[in-house]
Amino acid sequence: MKILDIGEVARLAGIAPSALRHYEQKGLIRAIGRNGLRRQYKEEVLDRLRFIALGRAAGFTLDNIAAMFTAQGNIAPDRDALAAKAQELDEVIEQLQRTRDGLRHMANCPAQTHMACPEFQKILHRGTF
Repeated sequence: MKILDIGEVARLAGIAPSALRHYEQKGLIRAIGRNGLRRQYKEEVLDRLRFIALGRAAGFTLDNIAAMFTAQGNIAPDRDALAAKAQELDEVIEQLQRTRDGLRHMANCPAQTHMACPEFQKILHRGTF
């Protein structure tokens, strides 16, 4: 078992030591002790931090992510919550694609004015952006 200090964990995970302390305060990670004033972690904390980063990228709050861990510290997310978040992301992606397509049309629209363009009128009425 390799032991890493807070600075090394922060560097390897690409986050600030203050974020690690915050995660520890929220119960997301746990130091195994200290070497002087520096917190020490098992190397496995890096996988836990990757999971936290994945959850944050998906739009989960830190409290949502904390609820995905068992009392023993194992990852055990609610599969229904994951499916619901995936559906939510699908909807966001669809909206962003419509917005992108609308912007591309506007950038390349051959009409004299955007308001005279039937496609632009459809975009406005769809509420794309």
